[in-house]
Amino acid sequence: MSSETALVRSAYEERENIVGTFFQAEAVRLSELCHVMARRFIRGGRLIAFGLGAAATDAQHVSVEFVHPVIVGKRALPALALPNDIASTTGLASADPRGFLGRQLTVLGMREDIALGMTHGADGNLAAVEEAMRRAHDLGMLSILLSDRGEALDARPDYCFAVPSSDPFTVQEVHETLYHVLWELVHVFFEHKGLLVDRPRGTTHDTGGSRFLYPFLTEGETDLDAVLADVRASVLKKAEEVIRLRRDSMDPQGLAETARLISERLDSGGKVLTFGNGGSATDAQDLVVDLVAPPGGARPLPALSLTNDAAVVTAVGNDVGFDNVFARQVISYGRDVDVAVAISTSGGSRNVLSAVEEARKRGLMTVCLAGYGGGRLAEMCDRAHVVEADYVPRIQEAQASQYHCLRRLLDL
Repeated sequence: MSSETALVRSAYEERENIVGTFFQAEAVRLSELCHVMARRFIRGGRLIAFGLGAAATDAQHVSVEFVHPVIVGKRALPALALPNDIASTTGLASADPRGFLGRQLTVLGMREDIALGMTHGADGNLAAVEEAMRRAHDLGMLSILLSDRGEALDARPDYCFAVPSSDPFTVQEVHETLYHVLWELVHVFFEHKGLLVDRPRGTTHDTGGSRFLYPFLTEGETDLDAVLADVRASVLKKAEEVIRLRRDSMDPQGLAETARLISERLDSGGKVLTFGNGGSATDAQDLVVDLVAPPGGARPLPALSLTNDAAVVTAVGNDVGFDNVFARQVISYGRDVDVAVAISTSGGSRNVLSAVEEARKRGLMTVCLAGYGGGRLAEMCDRAHVVEADYVPRIQEAQASQYHCLRRLLDL
């Protein structure tokens, strides 16, 4: 076994152990939090997510998951990512490096809102996030902190979930599963309206003799313990699913070979261009942060995310068509020594396929991370890392491990 494949196997083994231990320990609190969040949402509250560095991409991921649910029939829930307003964020940060997130919360927040702060430990942004937690508490918001530490914190958010790992990539991946679980399971309580205290009152339906089959149709339901028990069981099942899916998609030799080929391009003066849609757009940006501003003092590597420039994306989308928003940027920025990394849960997004086609024409090396067995995208790319699944949150969690391991391999 080479040092490269050993690194990948060790990284996946660590993730498996931590995910299993963490969610086993936190299933009760997570089920309770889903209920508390549902009560906030039903009273008009919003989820406001924030973090800096790589955690900023998680805040963006949270926002898109809640606002644009990928499961048909699930309601859109109001969510904001403070890092999306880059002008306001950087302007406030230049004047108040510790308190700028709290100041944003003060301007935008309401009492019923939910403040979700994230830090991965090695990004050095705990002070600003912790100060925002204090401000959220003062404003009456529900405060939630995802971090790698717990007892060392000065602030005391309403809920703190500390991941027991010194590796910021592992911490981030557990966070991603955690906020996916919150998004998936908060919806359970909207089907049990009687458990949502202070909700706007609706009509109480009597389902007659079949009432025991459809308890969620009545506003008078009171069996909270039973629903919480079901949610706890679901939390553990989802943790088992991501462990299995990561194991099935590990591919140490394939990741090592892809990293070697990318390194050759970078050593020749190339750069990495990344792109994707929705949650995959935030993953593309996360990969860029990991390359350009890596944790732990690793060597910075050149990379651009083609999802970032809202003016360019909307201009091309409006004038030429959304299918061309990434391809047009490949034309502008791509060189034959570069690497194009496409991230897609479906493997079939037209604008991603168009960008890969353009990259191939121009001699770029093409790499993809694709779900649903890879789809057309895997057929087109020089290197393909496939997740054999059709459920978006679990695909994204497995893909995060893939590109984080690629980043580690580039340091060897």
